[in-house]
Amino acid sequence: MQPELSSTPVTVVQNPDRERYEIFTAEDPAEFAGFLAYRVIDDRTVELQHTIISEGFSRRGFARTLVTTVLDRIRESGGRIVPTCSYVQDYLERFPQYDDLVAQP
Repeated sequence: MQPELSSTPVTVVQNPDRERYEIFTAEDPAEFAGFLAYRVIDDRTVELQHTIISEGFSRRGFARTLVTTVLDRIRESGGRIVPTCSYVQDYLERFPQYDDLVAQP
């Protein structure tokens, strides 16, 4: 099963200064829709801490689009995750194809 993404075109950018991935609508790059906060554990591993979607953007697929994009980027870079965010934990249960990204203790 593949995650259903937002029907609104978006841009996801990494903001390392704030330790988060941010999602914006593509129609208006200044329209901030939310973020996924992280903490770098080591050069290959990040803790995904919490997902916040701004009011007015909930229940429209933005969180799922954000998490999917972030997980795909982490996979492409050969990274691993420690999912402490409850949304990411639920996401991984629904989409087990990302289980290989979870760092083993």
